[in-house]
Amino acid sequence: MAVIEVTDTTFEQEVLKATKPVLVDYWADWCSPCKQLSPIVDELSETYGDRMVFAKLDTNTNPDVPMKQGVMALPTLQFFVNGEVVSALQGGKTKAALVKAIESVL
Repeated sequence: MAVIEVTDTTFEQEVLKATKPVLVDYWADWCSPCKQLSPIVDELSETYGDRMVFAKLDTNTNPDVPMKQGVMALPTLQFFVNGEVVSALQGGKTKAALVKAIESVL
């Protein structure tokens, strides 16, 4: 499954109303750790995409959702189940750390 792009406009429908758990990757083009994390998220979407939705949100062009969700640093990954944040990670992470976080949500 591919990673979807969500925006301030589509966030509620794509994330909060999703029937599967959702990983949201908050990123910006100026954020170096975001660029390192992005291919890992893409790769994991191929492995877990049948059981979880993978979404990316560009914080430069979509400032409202990160503010509402309390995102204070980039990159931030939030895991949503039934519209609620159940887990969050900040900063650069290894693939192993992300796998562990995904497994704990599924």
